[in-house]
Amino acid sequence: RSSWLLLAPLLTPPVPVITAPPCSLCPEGAHRFQWIRNLVPEFGISSSHVKVLSSPAEFYELLKVQIKAAKQRVVMASLYLGTGLLEQELVYCLEETLEKSLQAKGSPDLRVSILLDYTRGSRGRKNSRTMLIPLLQRFPEQVRVSLFHTPNLRGLLRLLIPERFNETIGLQHIKVYLFDDNVILSGANLSDLYFTNRQDRYVLLRDSPEIADFFTELVDAIGDVSLQLQQDDTVQMMEGMVHPYQGDKVAYCEIANRRVMEVINSARTRQELLHAKTFHSSQTGSSLLSQQGSQASGNLKPEPDTWIYPLIQMKPFGIQIDEMVTETLLTEAERDARVYLTTGYFNLTQAYMDLILGTRAEYRILLASPEVNGFFGAKGVAGAIPAAYVYIEHQFYSEVCYLQQQERVQLQEYSRAGWTFHAKGLWLYLAGSDLPCLTLIGSPNFGYRSVHRDLEAQVAIVTENKALQQQLHQEQEQLYLCSGVVSTSTFEQPNRYVKLWVKLVTPLIKNFF
Repeated sequence: RSSWLLLAPLLTPPVPVITAPPCSLCPEGAHRFQWIRNLVPEFGISSSHVKVLSSPAEFYELLKVQIKAAKQRVVMASLYLGTGLLEQELVYCLEETLEKSLQAKGSPDLRVSILLDYTRGSRGRKNSRTMLIPLLQRFPEQVRVSLFHTPNLRGLLRLLIPERFNETIGLQHIKVYLFDDNVILSGANLSDLYFTNRQDRYVLLRDSPEIADFFTELVDAIGDVSLQLQQDDTVQMMEGMVHPYQGDKVAYCEIANRRVMEVINSARTRQELLHAKTFHSSQTGSSLLSQQGSQASGNLKPEPDTWIYPLIQMKPFGIQIDEMVTETLLTEAERDARVYLTTGYFNLTQAYMDLILGTRAEYRILLASPEVNGFFGAKGVAGAIPAAYVYIEHQFYSEVCYLQQQERVQLQEYSRAGWTFHAKGLWLYLAGSDLPCLTLIGSPNFGYRSVHRDLEAQVAIVTENKALQQQLHQEQEQLYLCSGVVSTSTFEQPNRYVKLWVKLVTPLIKNFF
């Protein structure tokens, strides 16, 4: 039975429909994933342009180096920018680079575009906005700060829900950091914890102009339907744009859908034309080679061995591409294939749980132990969130045991003294292979929020290159090395005790965190 029939309810008009089941398109090796390009642009690159980072400190240092080296553009999308010394240093790096651009001969070329979430970026008296206002005041022609406000937080709801709690309704959750033609994809925010002791994932795509153009256009599109931060700390919409919480919700969502899908579809068309041109050139090149020997070979670019697919999820706008691709990958994972899936917040959608429990592949799911959960030790109601995650984990584990799937589906808890855990993503090992040929990396957590409430983006990286596969394998091993296997005895430990009120409330609120 075609997996696309299973996913038919998710297909929306703006998304191109695939007419054949993906597993029958390209059955061999990494090429079996080429069906993804029926939904999104496919960017073929050399694996030598991909670098996997492993630590928060490495991520932070790379951000500073890339900002200082930027000449044309800096584009940063994040949930928020923190207010500590490390974040202030990033702002100083931006200021220094903008100053250098301003002093260069002629008009300054450098443009800085920052996209954050409105509610999270406005939290507290000192916040992301107050951190960035000096840049707007000093470089008004070069800097743009956009604050996305979910259209679902409006009216009486917006007036009644207090700060922090209003962030549960929906957020701008995409994390992309882009400098000229270099792109960093991650799940990490721009905050000191993510630069020091909060473990995440990070990948650098070097010298990738087409990918950088795509994410620049995507951030611009979301920025265009977001509130624009002004020099006096007020916000306003671009002229002629429907307001996200004062204007008509349906009209706003339709405009946002159109803007984002234009970016996806135009990039897809560009890449298809590029593929056709490259294919034609390679055919011409091979005939020339046969006639003229090696003379023509120097002019041909090396064949790509790695493919990047951007996967976008914006359910408020009716865009569900990441959900479709993730569900299809889980559906099509064959017997003896291994899927390593990690999330800092284990709260899988029912669809993802059903696929994991009902398919044939082996699963190794890495999640945060209570002590490394980002909410551990928080004040007030938030302090009970780790216990709620323990309850959700216990329910899932009980289901695994009931179905006698403990050998095939294994839970592992990340634990590391003095650290918190925020890594999310997936590594796919085909049957008989010791190395992964595909990874998903970006902002989604595979939970209800990621699928239904927030704006999310990740990339599928598919590679045939053994060295890059080895890099991805080492990244996976390094994360799982800090974990222990979950068993029945795990939930008998004193720190796993879940109060009755948490058990009662969790089913009611689990879709908000």
